[in-house]
Amino acid sequence: MEKKVMIRLCAKIVADTDLYETDKEVQNLIDWVCLSEQIKENNNTIRNLTGEYKKIEPDCREGVRAQLERMKELCKERNNLYEKQNDLKGQKQRIEKSLE
Repeated sequence: MEKKVMIRLCAKIVADTDLYETDKEVQNLIDWVCLSEQIKENNNTIRNLTGEYKKIEPDCREGVRAQLERMKELCKERNNLYEKQNDLKGQKQRIEKSLE
């Protein structure tokens, strides 16, 4: 309620008088009230977004963890295959040398 009254008072001063244009202190006070309200609104939005993020985050992290574990498995499997491939190439080269 207090916020609405302050904003209405500022709007009335701006609309019904020339104080905003002629008195720097009035201009600064009105700007301060308006900026304070914008900051409060932004903080509320930030809190809401943070709350929503915190609700979603655990599920996302679990999904990422599962994918990272699968990637580790794939890398191990690939590395094992590379080692086997090198062993096979070595065996092949030894056979080729013995055939020469």
